[in-house]
Amino acid sequence: MLAEKAALRQEVWSAMSAARVARFPGAAGRIPNFSGAEAAAERLRAMPLWRRAGTVKANPDAAQLPVRQRALEDGKTVYMAVPRLAGREPFFALDPDHLSEPPRKAASISGAARSARRVALAGLSPVDVVVMGSVAAGEDGARLGKGGGFADLEFALATAAGLIGPQTVAVTTVHELQVRPAGVIPLTSHDVPVDFIVTPERVIDCRTRHGPRPAGGIRWEDLTEEKIAAIPLLSAQRAERR
Repeated sequence: MLAEKAALRQEVWSAMSAARVARFPGAAGRIPNFSGAEAAAERLRAMPLWRRAGTVKANPDAAQLPVRQRALEDGKTVYMAVPRLAGREPFFALDPDHLSEPPRKAASISGAARSARRVALAGLSPVDVVVMGSVAAGEDGARLGKGGGFADLEFALATAAGLIGPQTVAVTTVHELQVRPAGVIPLTSHDVPVDFIVTPERVIDCRTRHGPRPAGGIRWEDLTEEKIAAIPLLSAQRAERR
């Protein structure tokens, strides 16, 4: 399965590079920053689920910066993971009423470092919408990340803490070249499906086609000692279990 996922990533990265729809610094090895990311963000912004949301948790990648920007412009609190969940306070909390610079700058990683509070998991509030970056997304809600497992790990941690519940909506914004038919993206038991895929051209409702979300909690057997040691939050949680 790992080889199949790796091959699919390469397929998507190559297709985006060939079509010249991946912005600097290119598609390979990352969540691609795609042409039309702003249009996808506007399409998401027009959805009723967005208008109802007060709190958005979003990945820190450049492809979803337009989503984070619009959330702040619309008065929503934004939680963004510090890249690789580094530090004992691995989340940025952006309050739209207390930004030191405009939303466009505050929504970037460097801007969040200046405008946001660094908070621990316990400092977050329940989340209405989770925005996840993707290398590929299937019409059945299957999502393929860049291989680090951080998005699914963040989702598991937030679910276990009661911050993500049955009513929380999971969304990804991608280019059309990143969309795959149902059944193409292989899934493991810890992979989190998305409810909606939003591209610059359309919205794909996956809710009736994907299976249940993984149960809350960390699957410790799936984590290497290196990953646990690299993420203080995981090290602390494991220490509490002993």
